[in-house]
Amino acid sequence: MRDGLEGRGDQGSAVVDFALVGGLLSLLFAGILQLGIALYVHNMLVSCAAEGARYAARADRQPQDAVPQTRELVVETLGPGYARDVTATTADADGVRTVVVHISAPLPLFGLFGPARSMQATGHAYAEDQ
Repeated sequence: MRDGLEGRGDQGSAVVDFALVGGLLSLLFAGILQLGIALYVHNMLVSCAAEGARYAARADRQPQDAVPQTRELVVETLGPGYARDVTATTADADGVRTVVVHISAPLPLFGLFGPARSMQATGHAYAEDQ
């Protein structure tokens, strides 16, 4: 007998395999989930910016009217932390005046938390009063 280990073979290796593979799969799942959250936040910000630009592009509105409307949409969709930096300007696109709404928001790295002003979203709409 050599140290009493004869005949054991692979006993107990399934537990170790499960622990190692389970940890890697958990990290992979968390990464994919976080990527999905980041894509969702970006898509919602783009949608809110575009809706705010459409609102301000109406003939009876000014570009500055987009800021409170866009902030309200972002707060309803994602929360107040994402609605802090919203700006609205006008731009010229091939001779046509457009309303541009720009949102700077945190990039969600850990759940919905992350560095401020890391994610940018812009919405455009042609001004109706031309």
